[in-house]
Amino acid sequence: MKKQLIADIGQNESRVALLEDGELEEIYIERPGIDRLVGNIYRGRVCSVLPGMQAAFVDIGYEKNAFLYAGDIVEVKEYGEDDDDHTHDAKNLDIAGLVKVGQELTVQVIKEPMGSKGPRVTTNITLPGRHLVLLPGADYTGVSRRIEDEEERAKLKKIAEKLKPEGMGLIVRTASEGMEEEDFLDDLDFLLKLWESIKMKEKRGPVPRCIHKDLSLVYRMVRDLFTRDIDKFVINDRGHYEKVLELVEIVSPDLKRRVEYFTKDTDIFGYYQLDSKLSRALSRKVWLKCGGYLVIDRTEALTVIDVNTGKYVGKRNLEDTVLKTNLEAADEIARQLRLRDIGGIIIIDFIDMHDREHQHMVLDRLKQALKKDRTKTIVVGMTGLGLIEMTRKKVRQDLSSIMLVECPHCDGTGRLLASDANGKSGKPDESR
Repeated sequence: MKKQLIADIGQNESRVALLEDGELEEIYIERPGIDRLVGNIYRGRVCSVLPGMQAAFVDIGYEKNAFLYAGDIVEVKEYGEDDDDHTHDAKNLDIAGLVKVGQELTVQVIKEPMGSKGPRVTTNITLPGRHLVLLPGADYTGVSRRIEDEEERAKLKKIAEKLKPEGMGLIVRTASEGMEEEDFLDDLDFLLKLWESIKMKEKRGPVPRCIHKDLSLVYRMVRDLFTRDIDKFVINDRGHYEKVLELVEIVSPDLKRRVEYFTKDTDIFGYYQLDSKLSRALSRKVWLKCGGYLVIDRTEALTVIDVNTGKYVGKRNLEDTVLKTNLEAADEIARQLRLRDIGGIIIIDFIDMHDREHQHMVLDRLKQALKKDRTKTIVVGMTGLGLIEMTRKKVRQDLSSIMLVECPHCDGTGRLLASDANGKSGKPDESR
């Protein structure tokens, strides 16, 4: 599989696309006026404690107070690089015994603010590097679940245990597969110095305040996505291209030759035909290659995906037509969830299948396709009505929330009142 990262750096926004065999799989967008909060570390002050919710609200200087759950205060017992947060069972915890109103805390944002909700924070700080994740408050070592070879996992676990600073934790990241002990030393040294700097900033300055901001978009891509399985990293801005080369020279010199400067006198997303693919990712209806289609509808609490045969009439019989449509839909659904960054509860209504074997085939196909997703997903199973239930971690705003605004005429419903029999507009008279 050929993988490419395409970076479009503009004055008003920066975009980075991940392509797999020419298909748009992931898109990341950053705009100057919109701060990304996930990964940032703040010195905040507890402004209210809610025992009934086992949570507290913390003023971090953002327009909305941050939400701190009791399970996000206790020490990390287990954490994987691919987890987006590390909540613990808070049934036996007492939030009132953990924090007090007016108390100062150092917290890290683990979920962006969404809708009416403020950001979600944790006191379990994690500092990601190129090859390691440092957990200053946890005495734990682990290896990314994406490294599946048991012999390699055992080797990396042993290295992590040897390098782990006393009283801290270490996670070996996916990009570290095949590396030896000496390859981790610079990364660990950088992370330890970064933590010392954060600890120093804790001691001085007003509260609330930001004491550490995560890297900007392009440099996060170098740290988190630009691994050995990426064939090319193409950038259309000379300044960013040179800075990326400098960073890659430090973290992975062998990948330096894969970084390219886009010199053509044309729009880089247009050249790679990404604008049309991005438009498709914002559409309610998604056509499948076989002629079937998906309908994707969002609510605040969940996402519903409906599968239809559409133009596909099959060749043999109805059961075969339904199975082929559902199998292709399973692949496309996994891709759309990733591309649109849809999180929360997801209900999938595949075309009805009476054959149990066919049901298992489609469910297995969906689970297999979801393995490519770096965000944690859980497929619960099939309900009595034949609907598939699943969840996907909600960390950031989804693509449509970033790129679309609510229509002022229909208030986001997609519908207007029908005209009456006299041809008058059904829109309410707001003059009264």
